[in-house]
Amino acid sequence: MYRILAAVLLMAIVTYIPRAVPMTFFRKRLTSRFIRSFLYYVPYAALAAMTFPAILYSTGDLASALIGMGVALVLAFYEKGLLIVALGAIAAVFLSQIFL
Repeated sequence: MYRILAAVLLMAIVTYIPRAVPMTFFRKRLTSRFIRSFLYYVPYAALAAMTFPAILYSTGDLASALIGMGVALVLAFYEKGLLIVALGAIAAVFLSQIFL
């Protein structure tokens, strides 16, 4: 019981600190273009860092995972919607596992 409460408390602290610390130190609007652009792209970089390894190991076969990722990148480059990109990548993985 205490381990669960400790885990919940620790998770609350870990999620609260990254949100509260910037508000306490940066009272004024940031004027540095570099820092603003850096902070803008941090969530995208973190999401990519968490997603990329999962993509490579999600199918159990590296070749089909790379094919699916390639199809998803091409569809995203041509600004297709999220549903089209996801379905295209799924179809590419499915077909590559059948034929490879």
